[in-house]
Amino acid sequence: MKTVDSPAEGLSFSAEETLSLGEALGRSLKPGDVVALKGSLGAGKTCFAKGIALGLGVREEVTSPSYTIISEYEGNCPFRHADLYRLKGIDEFALLGADELFDGSGVSVIEWPEKIPGALPPDSFLVEISIGEDGRRLIRQSGGPPK
Repeated sequence: MKTVDSPAEGLSFSAEETLSLGEALGRSLKPGDVVALKGSLGAGKTCFAKGIALGLGVREEVTSPSYTIISEYEGNCPFRHADLYRLKGIDEFALLGADELFDGSGVSVIEWPEKIPGALPPDSFLVEISIGEDGRRLIRQSGGPPK
């Protein structure tokens, strides 16, 4: 994972704020970067991914790739968004031709990275989104591979 001096954290009280936090990260990304998004169902991973896409200049509406598994969009560089929730494991991931996600030509955002242990590049970003009792989201970027 990318090393950061200290974990970056943000609180979000709405979908709009989650989108904005993702957009801020997206503006700092460059081709070859991979972002792993972890969080429970409904935590806001796709909303955050949409923000990253905005930060990368994607103008097309980004939708959840839950059924297509991988979607690609054009912006300042190719933006690839993968939702691995329905994946059965790393072998199925390989059959999808998912190695293109890590070819260095674009930015890739991977939801549910725990479905493919050990497959992400070691310099990937990890962003964890958790839901507080009051509904707010704690969004934390940290180093180290997803577990």
